[in-house]
Amino acid sequence: MELNGLIELGRLAAFSFAAGVNLYATVAMIGLAARFDWVDLPAQFALFDNGWVIGAALALYLVEFFADKIPYVDTLWDVLHTAIRPLGGALIAVASLGDASPGVQGLAALLGGTLAASSHFTKAGTRAAVNTSPEPLSNWLVSLAEDGFVVGLGLLALNYPVAALTVVLVLVVVIVACAAALVRAIRRRFARAVPAAQPS
Repeated sequence: MELNGLIELGRLAAFSFAAGVNLYATVAMIGLAARFDWVDLPAQFALFDNGWVIGAALALYLVEFFADKIPYVDTLWDVLHTAIRPLGGALIAVASLGDASPGVQGLAALLGGTLAASSHFTKAGTRAAVNTSPEPLSNWLVSLAEDGFVVGLGLLALNYPVAALTVVLVLVVVIVACAAALVRAIRRRFARAVPAAQPS
């Protein structure tokens, strides 16, 4: 794959993955980067350089910033965004391509939506587990770490998209490995809970 293709794929994957954690921060970052020429972005990113888009993304990010710090409110917020974040990731992926055939756009939408869904469900599951803690400090720390991750991955995608692609690939492998381990643990627990039938 040519370097330009890797750069395009890196930004597509990183922005989609970040959208699964915080869609509004991701859109705002892309829009601000396009508006103020933080880096030399391709022409298709001008789609995000719109005052209404940037303003709405920043306003919704502000709402999410506070909602995400309140135990159980954060889980409700995640539930409400179960469809929104993957859809947003798919749209970001398609927009990141610029001019492309319908088939390539469809593949990009699937990839972006899948990456956003994987990070969204990982976030939602982690936050649900953290909510079992009686004190709110853990929620704040995890939420701030998520915000920092989204900003960090977004900046990496803007400046070093190939490195951002590597980070996303590593994280996807970790997510898949953890999901497989969790499924095995649940199966073992279920097998122990249901004793074998005694012979008559």
